[in-house]
Amino acid sequence: MITKTELLEYSIAKFTQFGSKHVTLDELANELGISKKTIYSFFKNKEDLVTCGLESLLNEYKKDINKTISKHGNDPILSVILIYEKGFEYLKYFKPSFIFGLQKYYPKASGLFDDFVEEMANTKVFSLLKQAQKRGDIKREINLELVVKIYFFRVDNLVFKENNLFELYNKEELFNHLVIYNLKGIISDDYSNSYFE
Repeated sequence: MITKTELLEYSIAKFTQFGSKHVTLDELANELGISKKTIYSFFKNKEDLVTCGLESLLNEYKKDINKTISKHGNDPILSVILIYEKGFEYLKYFKPSFIFGLQKYYPKASGLFDDFVEEMANTKVFSLLKQAQKRGDIKREINLELVVKIYFFRVDNLVFKENNLFELYNKEELFNHLVIYNLKGIISDDYSNSYFE
């Protein structure tokens, strides 16, 4: 018998790869060798499954973020870099149709994703950059709120516009242009880490 966790993991992998609207509950049940009734024993409906699956994925990423900050908290800029590096690992498995499908068909899941992005950029990343500025690692004249809004908020919208940038450029090139080079422009002359060498 399949567990709720196994069903969530399989479902979110399918949803992110093909778009949640394009994967039916019948397909999931058939591929997993279970009845649709089994899915309904765990989840009220498809939106509930999509929302819980996304929540599970985001919680996993939050754990990774918190580990990164704990391990590298003495270097807030490095923490920001590592958070986005891990984020790029997650995003490369997302098809644009997954994000757009959330917005169009699953408002509860879309709200969950929006809240996560908001918290990550405007709370965690902003806080880390503020720490770095207080330490003198970021130039004093830099408006960090503006930097976060321009470069670090809704990176998913940028890479998933009409042409999926993950399909046009390799992950390393995208990461360097969206994260490293933007940070290079705001760091003080005294600051360095291995990503800037």
